[in-house]
Amino acid sequence: MIRELHFWVSRAFVVGNGLVGLWALGAHRWPKLRHRAGWVAIVIAELIVVAQVVLGVMLQVNEDIEGDQHQLYGFSAFASVGIIFAYRNEMKDKPYLLYGLGSLWLMGLGIRAIYLV
Repeated sequence: MIRELHFWVSRAFVVGNGLVGLWALGAHRWPKLRHRAGWVAIVIAELIVVAQVVLGVMLQVNEDIEGDQHQLYGFSAFASVGIIFAYRNEMKDKPYLLYGLGSLWLMGLGIRAIYLV
């Protein structure tokens, strides 16, 4: 059950971060795209990253899986969420650019982790 949930949440991780990343980059370029709903979507996409890491840890513990690069990418994504959030004050004049590029970075980490399974 956890393995299947981990599989499907990984897809939501990649697609969600890809979509919000594209939205944020579009909002950086075109102010008409700047809506509160986009920020809500970013929060949801980043919470999916956290949920995916928790599911991965649960799966590793339950199935006694040895650590490898797959876990490295998962924890890198988790750390990246914190780093992106930490830079929000540094880039307060370009938040859409920060979250756009950051979300696409997360998408890339998710894709890489999927292909390491």
